[in-house]
Amino acid sequence: MKKIDIQGRSGKSTIMVGEYLDRLTRYIPSDNVVLITDENVSRLYRKQFPHAPVITIGTGEKIKTLDTAGEIYQALLDMDAQRSSFIVGIGGGIVCDITGFIASTYLRGVPFGFVSSTLLSQVDASVGGKNGVNFKGFKNMVGVFNQPDFVICDLNLLKTLPQRELLCGFAEIVKHAAIEDAGMFDYLEKNNEKALKLDVDVIEKLVYDSVRIKSGVVNRDEKEKGERRKLNFGHTFGHAIEKTLGLPHGESVSLGMVMAASLSVQKGLLSQKDARRITELLNCYNLPTRIDFDRRQILDALKKDKKRKGDHIHFVLLNGIGSCLIEDIAIEELDRVMDSL
Repeated sequence: MKKIDIQGRSGKSTIMVGEYLDRLTRYIPSDNVVLITDENVSRLYRKQFPHAPVITIGTGEKIKTLDTAGEIYQALLDMDAQRSSFIVGIGGGIVCDITGFIASTYLRGVPFGFVSSTLLSQVDASVGGKNGVNFKGFKNMVGVFNQPDFVICDLNLLKTLPQRELLCGFAEIVKHAAIEDAGMFDYLEKNNEKALKLDVDVIEKLVYDSVRIKSGVVNRDEKEKGERRKLNFGHTFGHAIEKTLGLPHGESVSLGMVMAASLSVQKGLLSQKDARRITELLNCYNLPTRIDFDRRQILDALKKDKKRKGDHIHFVLLNGIGSCLIEDIAIEELDRVMDSL
């Protein structure tokens, strides 16, 4: 097991890569614990849960709403959860986002932790202290910054993931390498077959390196005032694609990274060769790099992006593999770059 700490304003968060769900009791109080999970995780792993009340929610982005949050608040009230309670989310990104949001707002805040069950949540959603729900189809429009006490990344849980969901996690891993670690990018190219087969050593290294990169950024900029924005590489177009086409998050980010790389080339920051390497690496991990879409719908979604400031959006560009910068890009210019897909 490897540990990485994040020091947030609300306290320290410890991410444990290689720890196990069945050792969760080491990190939680002996009483006043409430578990939140989803139907799939409950079906597969309920026997490994500690003895505690469990709130089970549905699956998919459609349930990541204020309505679901309201149902959980009611369940907590019904079980007389108090400020001394500790809430644990056991599941993927949706469970972690909702759990963090609920714990941060119920009774003005109770402590919480995560057991992250998907590759996407282990390398992204469960790390960094962003918690929230969607509103009218727009991702994470209502939320808070608040760090979990701990995150357990149980790599054994990845074995039961559907292949398509596993691949979505690799999109975020590629993102981390593209923005900050050229050596990690090389490693992804050379070890793609082992990674896709969940080779123990390879997947542990990739999860740890992703957490290392993200936690380092969060430690320097918890509230996304500057440097943390670079973690949005591929997400500006990605979120717009996700909303309009309904594709999974990782697939949408993959397409968004291709668009962002194309814009980086157009601006003379990234070579065509490196842009091709990014596309080829995404293809190696069976992620989409081209798609048919309605430009008008994508443009409308871009105009509602949280990063928008007037007619511009904070946009992450690459100036080489392993290096990035943030520029304010006109929405009109983003409209033109859509031709790259």
